[in-house]
Amino acid sequence: MKQLTCAWPVLLTGLLCAPTVARAQQDETNRLYLAARLGFKISARFSAPSSLVLPGSNRKTPNGDLYNYDDGYVFTDIRGPGANTWYWGYDNNVSQVSGNNILLSRSTLANGSPSVTLGDDVSPGAELVYRRLLSPSAHMNLGFEFAANYQNVSMSDSSTLSANLTRTTYPFPFTPGTTPPLATPAAPFTGSFEGPNFVIGSTHGTPTVTEVVGGASVMGHRQFDADLFGFRVGPYLEAPLGNGFKASFSGGVASAWVNGNASWNETVRMAGMNGDTVSGSGHAGEMRFGGYVAGDIAWQFAQRWSVVAGAQYQTLGNFTHSYGGRDVTLNLSHSVFATLGVSFNF
Repeated sequence: MKQLTCAWPVLLTGLLCAPTVARAQQDETNRLYLAARLGFKISARFSAPSSLVLPGSNRKTPNGDLYNYDDGYVFTDIRGPGANTWYWGYDNNVSQVSGNNILLSRSTLANGSPSVTLGDDVSPGAELVYRRLLSPSAHMNLGFEFAANYQNVSMSDSSTLSANLTRTTYPFPFTPGTTPPLATPAAPFTGSFEGPNFVIGSTHGTPTVTEVVGGASVMGHRQFDADLFGFRVGPYLEAPLGNGFKASFSGGVASAWVNGNASWNETVRMAGMNGDTVSGSGHAGEMRFGGYVAGDIAWQFAQRWSVVAGAQYQTLGNFTHSYGGRDVTLNLSHSVFATLGVSFNF
């Protein structure tokens, strides 16, 4: 009886405290957090397309053949194949005569067209977070969180790019002691098929290759759009700051389904002429996996409601696919997100 009598105060205290503890646990055990989410440091890189070509010359010889060099032509004359020909032409006797050779050149894009990186535009989105309290404490709470989010990525670029040229120059010999005809860009020399006129060797010597920096420009438009359906899960720690404020930190595994669309068109311009426009487009999807760390501050303004602001760092690597013959890489390796929303405890 004495032991039973002594136990009454303990039992009574437990009964009085039980509703309070249960209510506190009920208030804090589950939390839903809905927030707007802005993404930063997300970019897309368009690789150099292999299909771009320089504009073809529309210049023609007296007999109607298209020039086969940028600054002249050499063809077999009326006499047929032989060691020399008079069916040739060039633009400038000052710059295109070297020793006993006529120099004729062809140009190509050096290493293809330049690549393009679309800017670090802000991407809008939203996120829903569920948090479950596992270990409550007066100074530090431990729990886990699961989040689902959506992010829209849209980037475009219409800038004109500078491209380098590879110029291959071919020497065509002529007889020493003779003087080639005068020629200027305004009045080029144009030998005819029938001739006769000054002859040069019909077979060129060893060519030389030089690079012309900024010798061409690439005009066009590039567009990349993607929907990112993401998930993340991991533990969190939460600590009270006083006056209704709490700070929390979390980290764990992140993933996202990337649903991407890209389109592009480009035209090479050189020496005042435009080449044919080349374009491509396509769609591709892929699941990406990585990790995240996050932190936020919450202010409780009502019994079950709080305003929450936070930041997240997420790495999902690179999403790379070919769209119409051109590789496009979406950089998701260093993404940063800012969030602002409300949470509800239950």
